[in-house]
Amino acid sequence: MSSQTKAYLFALSAVLLWSTVATAFKLTLQYLTPAQLVLLSSIASVLVLGVILVVQGKLNQLKSLTIQDWKASLLLGAINPTIYYLVLFQAYALLPAQEAQAINYSWAITMTLLAIPLLKQKLRWQDVVAAAFCYLGVLVIATHGQLMDLKFSSTLGVVLALVSTVLWALYWILNTRDRRDPVMGLLLNFLCAIPLILLYCLVTGELKPMAWQGVAGSIYIGIFEMGLTFVLWLSAMKYTTSTAKISNLIFISPFLSLVLIYFILGEKILPTTFIGLGLIIGGLVLQQWKKRLSS
Repeated sequence: MSSQTKAYLFALSAVLLWSTVATAFKLTLQYLTPAQLVLLSSIASVLVLGVILVVQGKLNQLKSLTIQDWKASLLLGAINPTIYYLVLFQAYALLPAQEAQAINYSWAITMTLLAIPLLKQKLRWQDVVAAAFCYLGVLVIATHGQLMDLKFSSTLGVVLALVSTVLWALYWILNTRDRRDPVMGLLLNFLCAIPLILLYCLVTGELKPMAWQGVAGSIYIGIFEMGLTFVLWLSAMKYTTSTAKISNLIFISPFLSLVLIYFILGEKILPTTFIGLGLIIGGLVLQQWKKRLSS
C-alpha cells in the first residue's frame, strides 16, 4: 500500500468519524448537561490518548516535561476542552443540530481573521470575500433565509456557536507556538482541563448520577471527537505527498453529518441550511485558493 493510499484511508476515516459527532452531541445532551458531557468525554479522551501514546512508545516523554510545559497545558486546556466545549455543547443544546454544526464549521475563516492581529498576517482581498461568504452563510442558516427579519431559533445559541469558532481558532493559533509532540500536548491539555471542569461541576451542582445513555455517548465523543480522530488526521498528514490532496476531503463531513442528522435525529433539513453551508464552504475553498496562490 502506497503512502498516499494510507493517507487517504486515514483522512477518510477521520472525516467519517467527524461526520457523526453532531448527531452524537445532540443525542447525548438529551441525558447530560453540557458540563457533565465535557467532564466525561474529557476523561475518555485522556484514556484513549494515553493508550495511543503507550502504543507509540512516547508515554515516557512525561518524565521530561518542564514547569513551562505544564503552564502551557493549563492555558491551552482552559481554552480547549474546558471553555470551548462548554460553549459549543450549550449551543447544541439550544439550536437544531444542523444549525450548530454548520455555524461551527466557519471556524477556519475566524482563524484567518484572528491571525491578522495575533500573528501579524496580512489581510488579502480573498480573506475579505471568503469571510463575507462564510458569515452570509451563517446568517442564512441562523435566520432560515429571513435575512431582513433577523429572527433566530435561539439568539443565544447562535451567539454561542459563533463564540465557539473564536475559541477554537484561538486555540489553534496559540498551538502554533507549541513544540511538543501533538498527541502528548493534547493529552496534557485534557489532563489539566479535567480538574477545571470538575470544579465547575462541583460549583454548579452537576456532579450527580448520570444515565447510562449519557455516559455511553460521552465515551463515544471522547474517543471519536476529541481523541482518536485527531490522531487519524495527524497520520494522514504524515503519509500524504501533498496536504491539498487530503484537505478537500474535509468538505465531505458537513454534508454527511446532515444525512445522519436527518435519519437519526429526525430533523427536517431546511433548504436554507444547504444554501448557507454552500456559502460557508465556498468561502473556505476561496481561502484555500488564496493559500495555494501564495505558496
